[in-house]
Amino acid sequence: MNRVLYQFPISHYCEKVRWAMDYKGLDYKLKNLLPGLHLRTTKKIAAKSYVPILIDDGEQIQNSHVILNYLDEKYPDKPLSPQDPTLFEKALEWEKYCDIEIGVHVRRFCYHYLLSEPKTVIPFFTQGGPWWSPLFFKLFFFKLEPIMRKVMSIDEAGANKSEIKIQQAIDTLYAEYEQREFLVGDQFGRADLTACALLAPLIMPQGYGLDWPEVMPAKLQAFVDKNDKKLERFRQLYSEFR
Repeated sequence: MNRVLYQFPISHYCEKVRWAMDYKGLDYKLKNLLPGLHLRTTKKIAAKSYVPILIDDGEQIQNSHVILNYLDEKYPDKPLSPQDPTLFEKALEWEKYCDIEIGVHVRRFCYHYLLSEPKTVIPFFTQGGPWWSPLFFKLFFFKLEPIMRKVMSIDEAGANKSEIKIQQAIDTLYAEYEQREFLVGDQFGRADLTACALLAPLIMPQGYGLDWPEVMPAKLQAFVDKNDKKLERFRQLYSEFR
């Protein structure tokens, strides 16, 4: 197979790409990387160090929204992008909104509490990795945690700020879905996919590819419970289109 997705199984930005490729019925191989150790691989194959990175017949594409553009251009069946130029721009606006106002903040909000529970978060990091990865992360987690917190500005103040941002975004999207079935146009598309994928760590849907814990950290669960009604539309979209 000539199509390989380099990713973190836990990454909701990687889930955007996994979902898009599955939606289009494309075959691909997953190459699961380990946080921190991934740099040894990504620096060799791409301009930036982050994932997702798609290698397709020797072509390298990085960044989830760029990959979605590429997939619709090269594999136009079951398009995720509207053909109408005005609707296309609207879809890109919603995708960018979700990437910035949801994706970054869900990551920081969730990690702030998950990093305090190594038994929960280490399996997320190591799922699908080499046999030695659980032991490695158990031994060196005390070094990884402060690095992650520093790089992503993860602390109590940041988590509180992100919680407010996520709430505002959920309220905005809920109001939109109260008025229409999909965010843009009359069919499921990249805007809906992005919103759902980036909120997935909160709703823990089937199809994401992770073995979700039976119990979330209390703070995260309280936030989800408070927004249960508003999150139902995203669960429905996952159930119907994922």
